Amino acid sequence: MHNNSPETRTLGADIRALRKARGMTLVELGEVLGRSVGWLSQVERDKSEPSITDLRQMAKAFDVSVSSLFRSVAPEHEQGLIVRADARRPIGCRTDGLIEELLSPDLTDDFEVVHSTFEPGAALTEEVVRPTQELGYIVSGRLHLWIAGTRYELTKGDSFRIRGEAYRWHNPHSTPCVAIWVIAPPVY
Repeated sequence: MHNNSPETRTLGADIRALRKARGMTLVELGEVLGRSVGWLSQVERDKSEPSITDLRQMAKAFDVSVSSLFRSVAPEHEQGLIVRADARRPIGCRTDGLIEELLSPDLTDDFEVVHSTFEPGAALTEEVVRPTQELGYIVSGRLHLWIAGTRYELTKGDSFRIRGEAYRWHNPHSTPCVAIWVIAPPVY
């Protein structure tokens, strides 16, 4: 069980979670960033604060958006517990027409929950394989989803699971598709 103290819901904790999700050691990340292991360790323990340039380099190393590293401002009594609709952190994919927002309060859990909006015409044309288990639920709209080469037509209320299989998607429809994804371990 994870500690829910404020110390676990920090930028340093998110950086540590991303580094571990990528299978990187402090030494490897330090080499990529040109920074010492000691400094990185201090950042992960919130003893040092990374600059904007450091955050940009980390985002590139982790293949996430810089904005995903910025924490939303929530009242202290809600931090780590509540994510308001207007305070979601944008994350993820660089695919045009896909908007992803983190529904989880931070990246320190064994899973993450993502709100995805697939705009009309948006497509992931190259298959992706991730070392994850993912469950998705279509909130609205329709989506074509290929899992291990088989195409599925998903519509409102449908759900799906991907366990390390190759997948891709396309929204050929005239309306957006909104889905909620649960991903373990976190990848953003």
